[in-house]
Amino acid sequence: MSVHSTPGQGSTGTEWAQRPERSNMLLLRVMAWISLRLGRPAGRLVLHLITTYFVLFTPSARRASRAYLGRALGRPARLADGYRHVHCFASTIHDRLYLLKDRFDLFDIRIEGEALIEEVVASGRGALLFGAHLGSFEVIRAVGRHQPDLRIALAMYEDNARRINTLLAAINPAARPEVIALGRLDAMLKVRARLAQGALVGVLADRSLESEDRVSLPLLGSPAALPAGPFRMAAMLEARVVFMAGLYHGGNRYTIRFLPIADFAGVARDGREAAIAAAMRRYADALETCCREAPSNWFNFFDFWGDADR
Repeated sequence: MSVHSTPGQGSTGTEWAQRPERSNMLLLRVMAWISLRLGRPAGRLVLHLITTYFVLFTPSARRASRAYLGRALGRPARLADGYRHVHCFASTIHDRLYLLKDRFDLFDIRIEGEALIEEVVASGRGALLFGAHLGSFEVIRAVGRHQPDLRIALAMYEDNARRINTLLAAINPAARPEVIALGRLDAMLKVRARLAQGALVGVLADRSLESEDRVSLPLLGSPAALPAGPFRMAAMLEARVVFMAGLYHGGNRYTIRFLPIADFAGVARDGREAAIAAAMRRYADALETCCREAPSNWFNFFDFWGDADR
């Protein structure tokens, strides 16, 4: 399985940054009003109207969804598959309102790999949690019910950091974790400090900015350009890396999954590139497994594979 560096340009590097997030504040405020006043069943009825709108009137997202689903399902995607894909996305946004209100009682949540997180917390070293735009991040907060000493910070690009802070303040200020804005000069120092305090630092490691190097790796049968930056950061910090995903299975069912990806402690400088390459392959393999198992949970509605294929 070969890897090679690619320049940070093309659809994977920039299109997501130029495209407004579909989970915008207006939509969330409307959903919050309906859901928190009328209840989750009423809110879920509205989701079908929202899903129909996006399936009909966002052709670029529809094309990207069809192309991705063809890879994940191993067959041409049908209209019903695309509808299910968008509805899954809308459902996780809707459930975000309840999860941020700590209404975990509304959900059936299964946790895989919880012992790994217990081990990380007990070690006092902390860890980087590498996720993706896959399923729900908010559902991972449910792990804190069993581990009261668990502390989580989020590291994300500055515009997204500002957006998520606004969202959390509007819904439940008490649920707001620390958000570290990547791209600032002090970002690495803040991440290092939180790890030293034994915290978990979450990073969505599937997207990059134009200036970042990426590595082409097999994903769902074709090369995809994945950002190397998060893995280089982990190597520099000599940090432990754990894959995380909160997969939505419909209704009220979620699976939280943690998998070991790498531990860069003690890796010699001349061995870092090999260790980074191995970690990125394990991350891509974990992503592919999740996409095969729960294909509607992939929320990159743009041509993720486009520039890797050119």
